[in-house]
Amino acid sequence: MKPQRLPIFSSLSLLLLLLLVLVVLVPFAKPDLSSDRAALLALRKAVGGRTLLWNATLQSPCNWAGVRCENNRVAVLRLPGVALSGNLPNGIFGNLTVLRTLSLRLNALKGSLPSDLASCVGLRNLYLQGNFFSGEIPDFLFTLRDLVRLNLASNNFSGEISPSLNNLTRLRTLYVENNQLSGSIPELKLPDLAQFNVSNNLLNGSIPAKLQTFSSASFVGNSLCGKPLSLCPGNNVTIPSGEVNINGNGKGKGLSGGVIAGIVIGCVVAALAIIILLIVFCRKKRIQKTSSVDVAALKHPESEARGEKPAETENGRHNSNNNGFSVASAAAAAMAGNGKTEVSNNGVDGVKKLVFFGNAARVFDLEDLLRASAEVLGKGTFGTAYKAVLEVGTVVAVKRLKDVTISDKEFKEKIEAVGAMDHQNLVPLRAFYYSRDEKLLVYDYMPMGSLSALLHGNKGAGRTPLNWEIRSGIALGAARGIQYLHSQGPNVSHGNIKSSNILLTKSYTSRVSDFGLAHLVGPSSTPNRVAGYRAPEVTDPRKVSQKADVYSFGVLLLELLTGKPPTHALLNEEGVDLPRWVQSIVKEEWTSEVFDLELLRYQNVEEEMVQMLQLAIDCAAQYPDKRPTMSEVTSRIEELCRSSLREDPHPDLVKEAD
Repeated sequence: MKPQRLPIFSSLSLLLLLLLVLVVLVPFAKPDLSSDRAALLALRKAVGGRTLLWNATLQSPCNWAGVRCENNRVAVLRLPGVALSGNLPNGIFGNLTVLRTLSLRLNALKGSLPSDLASCVGLRNLYLQGNFFSGEIPDFLFTLRDLVRLNLASNNFSGEISPSLNNLTRLRTLYVENNQLSGSIPELKLPDLAQFNVSNNLLNGSIPAKLQTFSSASFVGNSLCGKPLSLCPGNNVTIPSGEVNINGNGKGKGLSGGVIAGIVIGCVVAALAIIILLIVFCRKKRIQKTSSVDVAALKHPESEARGEKPAETENGRHNSNNNGFSVASAAAAAMAGNGKTEVSNNGVDGVKKLVFFGNAARVFDLEDLLRASAEVLGKGTFGTAYKAVLEVGTVVAVKRLKDVTISDKEFKEKIEAVGAMDHQNLVPLRAFYYSRDEKLLVYDYMPMGSLSALLHGNKGAGRTPLNWEIRSGIALGAARGIQYLHSQGPNVSHGNIKSSNILLTKSYTSRVSDFGLAHLVGPSSTPNRVAGYRAPEVTDPRKVSQKADVYSFGVLLLELLTGKPPTHALLNEEGVDLPRWVQSIVKEEWTSEVFDLELLRYQNVEEEMVQMLQLAIDCAAQYPDKRPTMSEVTSRIEELCRSSLREDPHPDLVKEAD
């Protein structure tokens, strides 16, 4: 008897059942943390660098250097500058499917990008600059629709820039400079694009209209034309055909000689008229000028001696001429020639004079100040500052306040409180001048300028490196000055702590400036004054608590240790502030990579540097109640400095007279 065959529908039923099982089970077979771990180990094996010292005995990769997990999956992989080399193989990123940030910048990786990177559909930040990747920019990148920052700069990518970039509607940063890209720039319609650079490629053609708002630095090193570069050929104004030309035949495109002569004469007459009007206007302006100490008119600013924003010439370079332009030439009419600006002994009405504080030496008066030679120091948060050298040889710093909104009486009360502050680590306020239109403050002049200028200024061959003794001494002096301010009452704070407000004597003694001024000015002076230093809980920059001061001081310490300002371009590119950047590096156990290279040469103080770093992190804690007081901060820095002296009884800090 022949065996009976199963009906064909039975076979189909079994097949459908099998497919159903697969559909149900496949979603539960997604990669998990163990597959993430395997992928990272495969990456280390393929391109292992000098610092990929991951402890493979740990079951969880979340504690490995450069790895950060969220919801028990690897979400961030940062391996910048760790000497990775070779090609990125396929089969790794297909398991890291929840990756949000990938940073492999400043390594020696080469070849094309692995195609399974397309599996990281939630990728937001991709930093691959500073490698040797080659080939065309792969199309699969344009399927990662959550990308916000894409940096492919300084590689060997070639081919054209694809218009498929428009698929990345959330893109804010696109850097592809220093590659070998060719062709024209496509029309990019990316509504959030804020950072863009295609310089130093092989691009040609005109710059699309929507990209012409970026600076010329974003396009140089190509054969491009159009704003912000030079106009493209054919965009110049032309005379329509049929106009009279110089041959007189009425059919050319040129102008006749008579028309040209008329245009030239008309232009000359118009230019002379404009010059005459300008001369008359300037004379009238000079006569009517009664109440403005326009420090910008002092045409000889020195470089950033106080860390404030220096005046700039039209070409953007700082003018360093010091020809001693007289203060009176710009300020006499404003302060001495108008009865409306007269000031009395109590600063309200009557005789014009400077009001001195305490036992300050009265070796000059208002007229002496007006006759002094002056050099602009810069424009700061609360006004313009300049250096004044008086005939008797005294040198002072004068700040002209702006946007003062309080009454005469309230100003006098508040400024007298500032003048009463007396501490060796504060810049002393010696005198003030008050009128309805002008408010001037006279301080001691600090010859070494600001900490900001010292840290971020000229780093050429002639620059003296800032060693640990100098930096820790600056930190201690600043801490003592701020602690003194806080000791004056629970509601007394600085409100504007930043490196440009830490000034230095010749012996590198730090003195805190601009204290007590936050309550004198209106809101227009405050919004951008502490970018990167402001505590997260501060909503009104005119009302800053002592714990918010501690946060700002913590950022200042991080700036001292890392050499990076809070507004550093690299930090902005990666979307983090200085405290969070440092915390991420420390968490990844790369603490040595945080410190300024100038500090790393001092091997015998590594422990003190790490302790100072921890103090800075404590000060910059997210929540105010987690931060120490300035008294505690000062004590910890004092102990660190004592420890350093025990390690090195002969510090190389040269002491000079202030």
